[in-house]
Amino acid sequence: MLTGMAIMALLIIMGVPLFVIIATSALYGFSRADVDLSVIAIEIYRIVDTPILVAIPLFTLAGYVLGESRASERLVRLTDALLGWMPGGLAIVSLFACAFFTALTGASGATIIALGAILYPAMKQAGYPEKFNLGLITSSGSLGLLFPPSIALILYGVIAQQMDVGEAVAIDDLFIAGLLPGLLMLLLLTAWTVYVSTRDGACIARSAFSMRKLVAALKESLWELPMPFILIGGIYTGYFAISEAAAVAVMYVLIVEVVILREVPLKKLPDIMRDSMVVVGGVLVILGVSLASTNYLIDAEVPNKLFEFVREHIDSKMTFLVLLNVFLLLLGMILDVFSALVIIVPLLLPMAVGYGIHPIHLGIIFLANMQIGYFTPPVGMNLFIASYRFHKPVTELYAASIPFMLILIIAVLIITYWPELSLMLIR
Repeated sequence: MLTGMAIMALLIIMGVPLFVIIATSALYGFSRADVDLSVIAIEIYRIVDTPILVAIPLFTLAGYVLGESRASERLVRLTDALLGWMPGGLAIVSLFACAFFTALTGASGATIIALGAILYPAMKQAGYPEKFNLGLITSSGSLGLLFPPSIALILYGVIAQQMDVGEAVAIDDLFIAGLLPGLLMLLLLTAWTVYVSTRDGACIARSAFSMRKLVAALKESLWELPMPFILIGGIYTGYFAISEAAAVAVMYVLIVEVVILREVPLKKLPDIMRDSMVVVGGVLVILGVSLASTNYLIDAEVPNKLFEFVREHIDSKMTFLVLLNVFLLLLGMILDVFSALVIIVPLLLPMAVGYGIHPIHLGIIFLANMQIGYFTPPVGMNLFIASYRFHKPVTELYAASIPFMLILIIAVLIITYWPELSLMLIR
């Protein structure tokens, strides 16, 4: 065992790709157990028999096409027309626009780059403090992970279904379960933006509500606005499955952005498809080898042994949840959400179920923490993306993000210790 851990540590230090490290651990484990190594190929092939996985590349492609269009600009204008008149209106617009855009694209970094170019200058011109602007855009880049059709929610559901531990996990139940926790995070941040706007009200401009401006923004967004209602309505009414909703999303986005609005040139589509599928390919390869590694861990009863070890030292569910949150925050700083899901969930899920935590509640806790981990100092990924995008020292981003991080930690504690917030709608 020590030899295997030493090999893994050496591969990590050498910068070997994650999927190679995971596959190597599975190969090493199965070879020590005298199990035919073809079992790894079988486990990788097993993901082909998971229809829901079709949704991941399709939703990712739809998000990339939207990212190449001017949909983000229209989204900002629409939310500004709706909310810009409120105290802190433009900041609230930024929160909701970023959350919505991240939910569709599945990439927090893309949200900071795409919407940051629009929102940062606008907020600066409106008179918001520089530190506040940087912190808001950096932190809100990951807010959409809990809203449908979040790819992270789909991936968690796939892994939980493969594990088959505790109560059954349906993807549409995860979509519903994420709504109230996600809205709680948005509402707490909204309260903070209103406070900042009121405190510094003398220097922050507000746009007057104009029905003409709202109608013009609605006309601009006429083609994109129905998409979330078609997708979410279709899923929850049972009219189509998650994978079918993903296919509808791609077809709808291609028709609107390429054919009707013509903002994405047809000749650019191959490049967009390639870029999106590189991301998806990485996720699916990691998922495939992780299933093999998970199978070995289950055969070796590692999750059970880990649970017994933890249970010896922690007999309180409340204490376990506190340590879980601390662990997940640290995890979010060093791993992207997809890698963290496929590596850690197979170990955490049996332990959480052993402490009486519902698998769906665990998924919401997991992703809520990962959202914060993205911009937690010192190595949260969004901090460096924002530093590059806005040409600011990363230390300045540290200070700017801390108030938002503290507010969202309060939200995570509420989500963690009030499970009904996540479960009441599905019950």
